[in-house]
Amino acid sequence: MFRGITATTLDAKGRITIPTKHREDVSNTCGGHLVVTVDVDRCLLIYPFPEWERIETELLSLPNVKKQVRRWHRLYLGHAKSCDVDAQFRILLPPELRDFAGLNKNVFLVGQGNKFELWDEQIWTQNCESWLSEEAKLDEEESLLDSLKI
Repeated sequence: MFRGITATTLDAKGRITIPTKHREDVSNTCGGHLVVTVDVDRCLLIYPFPEWERIETELLSLPNVKKQVRRWHRLYLGHAKSCDVDAQFRILLPPELRDFAGLNKNVFLVGQGNKFELWDEQIWTQNCESWLSEEAKLDEEESLLDSLKI
């Protein structure tokens, strides 16, 4: 399980370093074989390869006659790139994926259980403010937090 948020940097070659706290999990779950793809929220999703295979199988099992499914295929499958972790636990992010997510030097790697999200720092901060503002506007009975008992 990948948990927590880590501020990190994108180097001049477009690489990020996997944080120390996640290195063992990345090695154990996938031997350093990751798949990076885009998300509709303009961030990148980073999956351990076995988890990506499960997601890919699920996406491909959906009926391709539906417009939304074709869009998902184009977005998630069409942008998916294999990225292996190097000896220094860095992954090279392809330029087209970095451009899609608007990644600059300062980024956030956000653990989401079965995957990571990678966000540009400024975009992440703006979205967090927006999400918090939207949540504050919800009535108590609409709030998902109430049902989660957290």
